[in-house]
Amino acid sequence: MSQAPHHIAIVMDGNGRWANKRLMPRLAGHRQGMESLRQCIRACVQRGVAVLTVFAFSSENWRRPADEVSGLMDLLATALGKEVAQLRKDGVQLHFVGERTGLSEKICAGLAQAESATAQGNRLVLNICFNYGGRWDVAQAATKLCASGQAITEASLASSMAMAHVPDPDLIIRTGGEMRLSNFLLWQAAYAELYFSERLWPDFDDAELDRAIAAFSGRERRFGQTSSQLLHPKDAGKSS
Repeated sequence: MSQAPHHIAIVMDGNGRWANKRLMPRLAGHRQGMESLRQCIRACVQRGVAVLTVFAFSSENWRRPADEVSGLMDLLATALGKEVAQLRKDGVQLHFVGERTGLSEKICAGLAQAESATAQGNRLVLNICFNYGGRWDVAQAATKLCASGQAITEASLASSMAMAHVPDPDLIIRTGGEMRLSNFLLWQAAYAELYFSERLWPDFDDAELDRAIAAFSGRERRFGQTSSQLLHPKDAGKSS
């Protein structure tokens, strides 16, 4: 098996299309997507991935039909009640990343309780981006710095991001055949490797995760340097 990246981030796309293909309500696709997420979490723990970040609900998803949004909120509330005990047992540390203003008091309390209950998890950090947008993240970081009178630099912005508790993702996977980030981890994606899967999220399995990891392992990550510099680090400062 290929060496797993430290941090994998996933845009879990295709739940609605999965349901439509089966003449089922879109919410049925989201429920099946929850099962795929359970499986993916287990697979990441088994493969030694340290951080998994998933895009569960974007700040733009409020524009979806009201019944779908309401159903997603109910699904989240149900998941918080059912999944936290198992995640805690499995050593998963939960973080919910995103704007909580506008969420119900019940949801906010559930998020805080889930984070507290899993705070000691040491096998996998699981970031669930909920009511999140990459532009929002940059804006809130800049606002925080301005309010404290700090200078806005790359370093200060990075330390003020909502994802500052983990290193930037090494690999970003998007399912569903679309090839865009859709306002996901815009700052943190600067040097991430991208992998686009044709699989709809409810059909994403261990084998497809392994294909993404294998593709990642076969790439050369230069971070602005040349291939020669990576092969000969002592010569990195010499001109060619």
